[in-house]
Amino acid sequence: MFGFGVTPKQAFDRVFTPHVVMRFEKFATRSVGSRQTRETRVLPQSMYLWRKAVAPHWLSAREKILQTRSHGRLAIISRPGCKRLQLEIACASRNDSRKLVEEFGGDAEKLQREWLKRLRDGEKSKPLKIGKRPVISRKGDFPNAPAVGKPPLLVIPGGRAFGTGEHATTAMSLRLLEQLTRGWKSGWSFADLGTGSGILALAATRFGARRVLAIDVDPVAISTAKTNAQRNGIRGVDFRLGDLRHWKALRKIDIVAANLFSELLMTLVPKLRRSGWLILSGLLRTQESELVRVLRQNNIGIVKVKRRGKWTSVLGKS
Repeated sequence: MFGFGVTPKQAFDRVFTPHVVMRFEKFATRSVGSRQTRETRVLPQSMYLWRKAVAPHWLSAREKILQTRSHGRLAIISRPGCKRLQLEIACASRNDSRKLVEEFGGDAEKLQREWLKRLRDGEKSKPLKIGKRPVISRKGDFPNAPAVGKPPLLVIPGGRAFGTGEHATTAMSLRLLEQLTRGWKSGWSFADLGTGSGILALAATRFGARRVLAIDVDPVAISTAKTNAQRNGIRGVDFRLGDLRHWKALRKIDIVAANLFSELLMTLVPKLRRSGWLILSGLLRTQESELVRVLRQNNIGIVKVKRRGKWTSVLGKS
């Protein structure tokens, strides 16, 4: 029933991330004057899944417009030994899924509410350790202060976060950040472009950053990141709502992390030349050579490349 060797739950788990669920629930928040009132969230009775199997070159030519059409909900799935990629987009209405079929081909299928409830209930996951520091947990019942001799803990509940550190692009970025700063003295600066749940910015403060900037174009992401900072007792992070295409660094930043889709990442590289270290992620392996070319054009050295599954992350030095 779900082609390409993907079970219904696998397809659902890949597309209906907490990030996506939160976007569908935004209608439950309304503004009253200068105040926001959060009403009881009512999940849609049903959702729709658009999917299409494509060659990498087909995706390269259309990824930007698909990301725009889906408001960042495009999921790209690859399997070992398979040259074609499967694209999936979660849609809140039958009409949205039909429009994708009409414009890009593929097919659409209705998913019942029970699948959404299964995600929202969540499956308990083990805490995630990043190198020698800190442990990240989705459970919200941990104390802010770690036990003596234990690494500092970050609590990022999966039910409300845009990322809990488990996705390959986030996990590789976290590990590059931890390895790079392991021997550094506290006080360095950090910018997280496309912060999402704020996990990289919050981890940076745990690693010793003192001047931290976190930017996202989505107001829900900024709200979530601020909540996660409060939950972990972290203060002083400068969370900003803004379009990264118009962002300019006013001073040199020691480390800039950008976990973004490829087209936006490529356009930002020239703006990052004044930064010290760059942690760039969100790229498919098929897009790695293009990023390397853009980095070299901007005189940014490539220090390390990490690969996990279909994803690539790069550590650069300007």
